[in-house]
Amino acid sequence: MHTSRRNVIAGLGSILLDGCLGCHRAKPEPVTIMFMDPESLDDRLQRQHLSEKALGQFESETGIRVKHLPAPETSQGQLRLIRELLGERGAPDVIGVDVVWTGLLDDALLDLKPFFSSELSAAEPDLVSSYTVKSRVVAVPYHPHVNVLYYRTDLLTKYGYQIPPQSWSELEKMAFRIQEGERATGDETFWGFVWPGAADECLTCLALEWQASEGGGRIIEANRTVSVNNVNAIRAWERAAHWIGWISPPNVTAYEELDSVNHFENSGKAAFSLGWTSDYFLTNLAKPMVYGKMGLTSVPSGKMGVGTLGGFGLGISGRSKHQREAVALVKFLLHKEAELEAANRSAELPTETVFYRLPTILKAYSRSIPASQAPGDGIVSRPSTVAGRNYEDVSRAYAAAVHSVLTGRNRAPKAAAELETELERITGFPKGPDEATETSIPRLRSTSS
Repeated sequence: MHTSRRNVIAGLGSILLDGCLGCHRAKPEPVTIMFMDPESLDDRLQRQHLSEKALGQFESETGIRVKHLPAPETSQGQLRLIRELLGERGAPDVIGVDVVWTGLLDDALLDLKPFFSSELSAAEPDLVSSYTVKSRVVAVPYHPHVNVLYYRTDLLTKYGYQIPPQSWSELEKMAFRIQEGERATGDETFWGFVWPGAADECLTCLALEWQASEGGGRIIEANRTVSVNNVNAIRAWERAAHWIGWISPPNVTAYEELDSVNHFENSGKAAFSLGWTSDYFLTNLAKPMVYGKMGLTSVPSGKMGVGTLGGFGLGISGRSKHQREAVALVKFLLHKEAELEAANRSAELPTETVFYRLPTILKAYSRSIPASQAPGDGIVSRPSTVAGRNYEDVSRAYAAAVHSVLTGRNRAPKAAAELETELERITGFPKGPDEATETSIPRLRSTSS
């Protein structure tokens, strides 16, 4: 009796199991694509919450699952991990690609021109060219950033300034006067100007602005010549070295980006600071301690005005087994971004923050620019595309050379000459003309290669 019952139960179990297996065969598991988005780490403005919400909507509308992969905190760590993963079979399908990674990852990424012709034609040509290697578009522009100058509106008013500094000379004069005035009131720890001066990628961005604004070229030119050893670049480095201990803290040469943000935004102990912004940041500003007493403007000019281009595009792994679904996800995210931009267009910029002559790439600002204001400045791109696989070494050598000048370990002419030799060795490119001219950088436009 018990044996018979056990046989019946076993038989029913076998039938149910076969039925379930048949159901699985009839209805296969949904496709899961992996998405590595380094931007999701930035929680200052809740970008990651927007991303998760968008991914949830994509899953419900398409039935395609998305696994959001965690990324390391530092840019170097992110690049290292992405490179490792792209070489494996289980590589991420969709990847957030920093604008300077293009020449480092291009062989592992899909050419997106056939899939995104309308999106690319609608994007800024300068942005598209930043993600283009040998006519292959390996990422679609997604969240462009640009370097700007942050300033304390209350302190400018207090000391009789009606507009922020437009040149490096004006910045120096304003920063010193405000610094001395605030210290006279008892705040001995107040500084005029802070910026991330550690020997890393942030310093590459800043030093490129300093020399490019003076007509000192952009380290390596689009024609594959090393241009860094010129009088204009040398003078720009020497000017920055003079700031240290005068209007910038002696330890600014150890500041990472967050240190600079904390000094200016969170402690309110500086009059000016260099940092990144984007259209999203402009319309969704965080509320630091100096909120309501803060303004943004273009990076000060020398012979011309430029801000370094940054940000992320979206790329697709060439080894992805789900390229059709990956393309669908990228199209969906671009569509959601367009919706967000449309919403921002109808919204006013925060009235608590003053915006003056911001870079022309910032559409949110340009739509709201008063008729009385001159247009903002342009952008300059790091030589990541022309340097290709060698960009990391180029940037590391450049930041180290500039840092040696800032810290007084090397004189600027000697540092520039040694860097020129080092970059020739790294890239195999010859040095360019001895003098750099303003034509090295098209005025008010990107210098992407």
